[in-house]
Amino acid sequence: MWCYRGGSISTEPRINDRIRVPEVRLVGPSGEQVGIVPLAKALELAQEYDLDLVEVAASARPPVCKLMDYGKFKYESAMKAREARKNQAHTVIKEMKLRPKIDPHDYDTKKGHVVRFLKQGDKVKITIMFRGREQSRPELGYRLLQRLATDVEDLGFIESNPKQDGRNMIMVLGPHKKKTEAMAEAREAQAARKAEAKANPGKSQNHAGDDIPETDEVDETDEVDAETAEAPAQASAEV
Repeated sequence: MWCYRGGSISTEPRINDRIRVPEVRLVGPSGEQVGIVPLAKALELAQEYDLDLVEVAASARPPVCKLMDYGKFKYESAMKAREARKNQAHTVIKEMKLRPKIDPHDYDTKKGHVVRFLKQGDKVKITIMFRGREQSRPELGYRLLQRLATDVEDLGFIESNPKQDGRNMIMVLGPHKKKTEAMAEAREAQAARKAEAKANPGKSQNHAGDDIPETDEVDETDEVDAETAEAPAQASAEV
């Protein structure tokens, strides 16, 4: 009766004494082809060079093995993978919520967040929330969205035109700058700040919190309803 016992399958190559074949096709430490040699001879050469015998092509007949410093190889591979993840660009859609009768100060604050998102290379979903009788005046939300799109046209464009969705009106802005470009510029700016802080130690505290923004996180304050900050006397003001 067949029985499966769990456990993960190792993806690590076999090295040294773990290699169980009578002979191997050996590649030298500089990439030179040594040829087909008995396993014992390959292990002897590995000891002479103070290196590891690593199986790099197990499916070949005979398997291909190379003389290398396996610890150094693993370290360099991990660093390359880490660098690749750092440069990986994820498409992120941020969200900003506004009210059709938003206060001018709150509008400037919200616009500042939209500008920051677009500079980071992220898309921004703008949602106008209507309440009560405001639903009978959709033109207020439309004008507000058009105004915002015009104010940030140097950084982004209208990817999805304003459309009514129940009690909300939604528009999506796309950045002119690609995500990878924005990340590269952010890293350059951070490096410049670090260099300046090193040259002027007394000013280093001013930039202690400056880091490359995380692309996968949405600031919770960006989705706070601007209506909560409006003064009662300005509740009826129209943009």
